[in-house]
Amino acid sequence: MGVIRLVACGSVDDGKSTLIGRLLADTESVPDDTLEMARTVRRAGSTIPVGEIDFSLLTDGLEAEREQGITIDVAYRHLALPDGRRVIIADAPGHEQYTRNMAVAASTADVALLLVDAARGVTRQTFRHLTICALMGVHHVIIAVNKLDAVGFDHGRFRELADDVAGAAARLDFSRVTVIPVSALGGDNVTTVSDRTDWYAGPTVLTAIGETHELGVEPAAAGIPVRLPVQTIVRADNFRGVAGTLASGRLALGDSLGVAGSAVSGQVRRLLVAGVDAESAAAGDAVAIELVPDLDVTRGDLLEPPGDPAVPADRFSADVVWLGEEPLAHGRSYLLVSGPTVVPAVVTSVRHRLDVTSGREEAARVLGLNDVGRVEVATDRPVPMEPYAQHRDTGGFVLVDRLSADTVAAGMVRYALRRSANVRSHDFAVDRAARERLNGHRGRAVWLTGLSGAGKSTIADAAERALHAQGVRTFVLDGDNVRHGLNKDLGFTAEDRAENVRRVAEVARLMVASGTVVLVALVSPFRGDRRAARDLFDAGDFVEVHVRTPVEVCAARDPKGLYAKAATGELPNLTGVGQDYEEPLSPELVVAGDGPLEEAVDAVVAAALTTMVVQPPA
Repeated sequence: MGVIRLVACGSVDDGKSTLIGRLLADTESVPDDTLEMARTVRRAGSTIPVGEIDFSLLTDGLEAEREQGITIDVAYRHLALPDGRRVIIADAPGHEQYTRNMAVAASTADVALLLVDAARGVTRQTFRHLTICALMGVHHVIIAVNKLDAVGFDHGRFRELADDVAGAAARLDFSRVTVIPVSALGGDNVTTVSDRTDWYAGPTVLTAIGETHELGVEPAAAGIPVRLPVQTIVRADNFRGVAGTLASGRLALGDSLGVAGSAVSGQVRRLLVAGVDAESAAAGDAVAIELVPDLDVTRGDLLEPPGDPAVPADRFSADVVWLGEEPLAHGRSYLLVSGPTVVPAVVTSVRHRLDVTSGREEAARVLGLNDVGRVEVATDRPVPMEPYAQHRDTGGFVLVDRLSADTVAAGMVRYALRRSANVRSHDFAVDRAARERLNGHRGRAVWLTGLSGAGKSTIADAAERALHAQGVRTFVLDGDNVRHGLNKDLGFTAEDRAENVRRVAEVARLMVASGTVVLVALVSPFRGDRRAARDLFDAGDFVEVHVRTPVEVCAARDPKGLYAKAATGELPNLTGVGQDYEEPLSPELVVAGDGPLEEAVDAVVAAALTTMVVQPPA
């Protein structure tokens, strides 16, 4: 292994930055002027005398970090081992608020350096970081019980803490766990053996890092097939090919590659590594290849050997670390991003939440900030994703909020679900076009959204009567009515509302395929859920209607007594009172729910009938 990637993690103030700074200084891995800066510059409240090295300054690069004395961003530093190999150290933040940064650093690491404060002891964040490292595929964990000088280098205290963390590490299937007594400030057992821990006979931190290569953690290990996610199409003089970073395996001129999910393949006629012609390439290399024959390849495709394919699937079991401020809502649509692949996806269920301290699997319906859990994910189309334990690059993904573009989860595929391969769409002879010809009009979903009491159901009822009088086949999906049957198991939390919208949208989509005009009267308060509903339909098949009615008018009407209950605290999740309503930003139609009913109905009917006429059957 030429390069070792290390993530340093642990709770706030466990001493990560100081330990890494000590490693860098003792191995002469930092310039002299940087060391001189660490002798003279002091952050507010520092107790280190001027003239001595403040090792933490060698890694805390942001001004905000120096002011607060904590790590916020991931700081990357290079360390030279005595044998000439290079270590890329990622100093990850310890604060819970920045767990996402730590997860990113762990996702590419071979070894983790986990610190524990000997005086303060093991914290929940310690166990969380340990769990995330295991999920992210880190093979070797070095547990540094730091600040032993603060407890008089007490052997008993060291063993107590070592047993606590090593016991948790044992159930997480690390290949190697090394526990070392350390004082980063004093340099004990960092790069040299300390005479103040004569009861310890193990390696120093530096030696333990160097031993990582013995695990055989090699991204291009024999037996791992080639996987090349296509990042871009390259067009140049006398060259048309595809480019990307080789995720796994070894690639050579003459090798056969095909697109995952396709039966066609071609041979590598030309191979460039970092822009230079080459005979072969290894995992991690940036490559561009020319195939013969020229295949139909686009960004996001996965190239692989025809004899060792990744089978595309659209249902996966995955472990996730939830990073979003808002809880995970199963049934809500997110964007799943895996390398260059971007596809809409829905978390269909939360199987359990993991108690990071005890390792117990707890029943859960939602995941909150920094929770670790197992979920099932459904994508809009089959994608070639593989178990993360075998392929980090093609088995890892993030979930992105479709409206805010925030990354809300880091995920690791465990396996594709069998029903992904067993459930297939069947094309019937009588299709939508045939049904619409029989009906004499097109199908369409008219989605009325607004506050409770805004008048959605009233408008939908009157609009359906008007359409029915004109011979249009219609159906109303009313929010209250579907909760008597289809959605009787759902409540009114944000996640249940997301699932309510998803189910109604799926039913509406089937009805539109039957050639029916579907009027949906549903509060559907969140833009993300309505966006997911719209995405199920073809262009022109979905009409969003905002029934805009002041909340004061809705409360005065209060046809179901909901606002009265909300006022007494009996109904905490009433939209517009205890739960926000996100108005549509660009609906096809806005009608006044407190205006004349006839005007609102005429507008809805007109929207439903636009370009609706089709030639009836002869």
